[in-house]
Amino acid sequence: MKLFFSAGEVSGDVHGASLAREIKKIAPSTEIIGFGGNLMAEAGVKVVRNFKDYNIMGVVEVLRNLRKIFKLLDDLTEIIRVEKPDLLILIDYPDFNWRLARRVKKFGVKILSYIPPSAWAWRKGRAKDCAKIADFFIAIFPFELPVYEAAGAKIYFLGNPLVDTVKPSMSKAQARKFFGVNESEEVILLMPGSRKQEIKLLLPPMLETVKLLPDKRFFLPVADGISNLIDVKGLNIELVESSRRYDIMQIANAAIATSGTVILEAALLNLPCVVLYKMNSLNFLIGKLLVDIKYFSLPNILADEKILPELLQDNVTPQRILEEINKILDNRAEIVKKLQSACKKLGEHGAAARVAKKILETAKNEEL
Repeated sequence: MKLFFSAGEVSGDVHGASLAREIKKIAPSTEIIGFGGNLMAEAGVKVVRNFKDYNIMGVVEVLRNLRKIFKLLDDLTEIIRVEKPDLLILIDYPDFNWRLARRVKKFGVKILSYIPPSAWAWRKGRAKDCAKIADFFIAIFPFELPVYEAAGAKIYFLGNPLVDTVKPSMSKAQARKFFGVNESEEVILLMPGSRKQEIKLLLPPMLETVKLLPDKRFFLPVADGISNLIDVKGLNIELVESSRRYDIMQIANAAIATSGTVILEAALLNLPCVVLYKMNSLNFLIGKLLVDIKYFSLPNILADEKILPELLQDNVTPQRILEEINKILDNRAEIVKKLQSACKKLGEHGAAARVAKKILETAKNEEL
């Protein structure tokens, strides 16, 4: 059996790697090729194109790089045509992946959407369009199902794989010893994201906030390929390898983080965050017209309550971040309790194995 994964960013690489490992456990002879990153490659996927060479975010940036993006689409389309996989698995990254899906649909390739477009939040009409293209959908949040079911899609919620993958490699005591942190010290993490644009826009106000909290210990996990974008000289910030992020998360008191999967990872480790999101003005204006949600961080959406503070655009200032960090530190126990309740909605352990089983059944054209 041959599968093709398409994941165009860090979070998709994490999910793709988890699925690849589980698929190999169930059916070791399965050949998995695709568009992804280093984690997928380490999990046994033959990565034909690495997303780090195409890491682009935002309407303006995409327009500037259209030629490069369409060349990638052409390349992947041809690879899929030649390889003839039994199933194409789209892993998030909707604007690119659904263009790819439309192109390869004509080859008769079956398509499964894992982490489908967020039609529950914006452009709800996409659900009907996507249902005409993909054969199956697997969501990682329960609140995604209604809009797709209404569109006639075959969609399943089998749990969220982060419940299994978000695990420290050491105990809290070991982590404190490893990072040289005493229990009396308050630790704050800086997590500016993995995209160049996120780091450019959000790291500076984070660094300014550090100057306002001289009595705290600050750590910054550095993702693969972005160390050259991080400059913390002269500041009380210790850099940590991204592979150690769960270890430092479990002993941190709070975090300042860019909105994304990392916020949910932190929630699973009982780490409250001040959630930041900022983009260029044109992208923000376009987003305001299209997006209709109360909250933009996943724990808040799961809980349907503002558990974590969210700072958007002009509110992303050192003073506002400082205010929210202090609130978290003063009310941490209550916030953690609410985070734990929200995370229960992600389902039981073993989601990746259940999704892997479904992928193999779909590739064989079997029904659950």
